[in-house]
Parts: sequence; structure tokens; C-alpha cells
Amino acid sequence: MRFLKLFRIPLFALSFALPLMIPPLVMAVILHEKIFAFLFPLLSACILCIPVLVSIKKEAIQLYARDGFFVVSLSWIIIILWGALPYFLSGEGISWTSAVFESCGGFATTGASTIADIESLPHSLVLWRCLSYWTGGMGIILLTVALLPLLGVGAFQLVKAELPGPDKAKITPKITETAKVLWAVYLILTLIVFVLYRIGGMSLFDAICHALTTVATGGVSTKNNGIAFFNSPFIETVTGLFILLAGINFNLYYKLLRGKIREIVENTELRAYIIIFIIASLTITLDIWRYYGSLGTSFRFAAFQTSSFLTTTGMTIADYHSWPPLSQAMLFILMCIGGCSGSTAGGVKIIRYAVLYKQACNEFRRMIYPRGVFSVRLNNKAGRKDVVYGVAAFVFLYFTIVAFSTLITAAAGFDILTSLSASLSMLSNLGIGFGSIGPGATYAIFPDHIKWLYSFLMLSGRLELWTILVIFRREYWRE
Repeated sequence: MRFLKLFRIPLFALSFALPLMIPPLVMAVILHEKIFAFLFPLLSACILCIPVLVSIKKEAIQLYARDGFFVVSLSWIIIILWGALPYFLSGEGISWTSAVFESCGGFATTGASTIADIESLPHSLVLWRCLSYWTGGMGIILLTVALLPLLGVGAFQLVKAELPGPDKAKITPKITETAKVLWAVYLILTLIVFVLYRIGGMSLFDAICHALTTVATGGVSTKNNGIAFFNSPFIETVTGLFILLAGINFNLYYKLLRGKIREIVENTELRAYIIIFIIASLTITLDIWRYYGSLGTSFRFAAFQTSSFLTTTGMTIADYHSWPPLSQAMLFILMCIGGCSGSTAGGVKIIRYAVLYKQACNEFRRMIYPRGVFSVRLNNKAGRKDVVYGVAAFVFLYFTIVAFSTLITAAAGFDILTSLSASLSMLSNLGIGFGSIGPGATYAIFPDHIKWLYSFLMLSGRLELWTILVIFRREYWRE
């Protein structure tokens, strides 16, 4: 009975997502495109959600950690399946499996696609695709918690299950206020990018769509060649800069607005993030210099691809497959890292590597000083020991899943490089990789069962593994 009561929260989240389908529907009407692709999902969701909205009562429901996992996982699954309907009903020959894959890639901000010719799609469907990325960037649950008091629900357990990274600290006294602050920052960044894209010469439609996916670190475009289509250093600079900004912990933007500059400067993860970007960009620049013959061009391509891989955005402006082995190896390593916790980027997250690095240093000190007491210090503060255990378990689980997924993909007949990079790319929410999924490639080459596996990986990576995997544990369902 308790889970039945909690079921109304995912439906409430779905009702909050309904307005997202109105702009594509209006565009379909104006451009005489297939209206049914958006009208049917909109009406069917209304039928499901109206009873929940009508029956809202101020009935307090205390959410425990296990409830948060269930509600968040179910909310994402329902919204992804609902979001797949426009693809399936568009008349573009997209199968249900591919439609779910596209929807999952959107809300998980992965950038993976089975569609080769994006420019042939109806504008309304392209807009829906970009809106799903923008919404998934910050998370539909984080958006919804601002309204959950209507249901009498304490929302912190939902945000703990939703936010990426090991740090789930509230930045304001009330979690609903936290949601509003984070979404305000997210919206402001989107508007700034939109204005800059317009200044750079993009059309109104292209600027809207690219702004939505840039801040979400989604990596998709309205053009088959992506950002490279515009061949504009200005647009590439704006894109590279803002995906880097989107890869930073959004809590730091709140601290910036409050004037807490010292906390930002002392932030361990941010410093590591900047150092990794600088080292990788310069290394690749020097490595491909002889390839392009121009230091400026080399830095332009190197810095963009570094920011794209590090933030798991997956945009490309150069054929990195043709780059020297050192540059490709550097990009592959960036695939394994990811952005900052509390950002729209995916991956393992830099903070986890920082924790493991500091713990490794402590182990060396312990060998030299056996009686010493050492702690992991983050942001110039001593961290809890259980954080180290949690991070170690996460990293182990992360790469174990990559290994098993690689074996399953290889069993389907794909080479080891494609199998490994595709599995890592899916779990990291990157979308591109090496081998058969390099620049310009799509996931249409994979059979349906691999697409379902990858959809699960994308969702698991977006929800930080624990959130969705814990519900498969037998202990979870015990009272």
C-alpha cells in the first residue's frame, strides 16, 4: 500500500513534464507536421495525471531513503517511455526500441542516436528532442521537488537520489528553495548561450535548440555535422566555454552569487577540473600541431574536444579518429573521468578520483608512519571515512558494469574497441567513442537487445548507479 501511495509522485512528475510537449505540438500545427505524434502522448498523459492532480491533499508522507530510490527510478522510466511516443508516432520509421533509445538518450543527456539524417526530421520532433535533453540536464525530479509540498512530501530523499555525485548537501535551508536556485542558474545560462548563438549568426530555431542542449551537456544538434556545420570559431568557443561551465558543480554558482569567493577558490574538485582541462588541452594541442600545421587551429580543436569529452557532451568539430595515438588515448582517459559532481555532466565525476587519490597518498603515509592518523581532506576540510568506502564501491561497480557490458556487446559480434568504448560511453552519458561509434556514427548498427542494454546503462549512469540498481536487491523489498 505504501508503494501505491508513492506511485502518485511519478505521475505528478509526469504532469509537470506535460508542458514540455506543448511547444513541439504548436510547431507541428504551424508547420503542418504530424500533430498526432504529440497530441496522443499529451492527451494520454493528461488522462493518467488528472486524477492525481484532482486528488491532491495535504497529507504528509515521510520519504525514507528506499522510497526516494523507488520514486526517482520509476519517475524516470515513466517519463522516458512517455517521451519515446513522439519518435515512434512520427511516421519516420523509428521502431519502438529505437524510440526508447532516443528518449533515454535525451533525458539522460547522452547524445547517442540511431538517426543518421537529423536534418530530414520534422522541426517539431527536433525541438522535442532538444527539450528532453534540457529537462534531463538538471533532472525532472529536481524540477518537481519545488512543487512537492502540494503532495505533503518531504523532498530531500528525492534530491539525494537524483543529484549526481557523492555530495548531496543542501545549499539553502529548504530543499524546494535549492531546486529553485539551481533551476534559476540553469535557465540564466541557457538564455546567455541563446543570445550568444544569435550573435554568432545562428537562426532562431538553431539557437534555441543548441542552447538547450549545450547547457545540458547533451551534444546533439539540428545539423548532421553538429556544431562543425557552422564552421565558426565564435560559435565553437561559446559552445566549448559553456559546456565547461555546465560541467561545474552548480552549487558553486550559488556561492558565487552570495560572494563566497574563498569557498570557490578552495574547492578541491573545481581546481582538479581546471587542471585536467588545461593539461589535456595543451597535450593534445602539441600532439596534433604537426597534423594541422597551425598552433591556433590545433588549440581550437584540442580545447573543444577536451571540454566535450571531459564534460561527457559528445560534440565534435574534428575527426579525432585521425589524430595521433597520444591524443586519442588522452580523450579515452577523459571518457573515464567525467565532469564535476552536482553538474549536468556524466561520468565517474572528478570528486571521486580526488577522494581516491588522497586516500592513496594517505596509504603511503601510513606505510611510513604506521601509528599516524590520516584523513582525506576536501576543500581544506577533513572528510568522513565512509565517503572513501562509498567512492571505492562506486568506482568498482562502475567499471564492473562496463566490463560486463563490453562482453555482451562483443558477443554480438563487435570488435573490442567498439564494445569497450560504447559501453563506457553509454554509462558515462557521453554518446560518442572509438571504433564504429566515432565521429558521425550512430547506434543504428547495434541489434535491439544491445540498444535495450545501452538504454539501461544510460539511465543507470544518469542516476548514479545506486539509485536504480538498489531496487534489484532482494533486501530492498523486505519490510
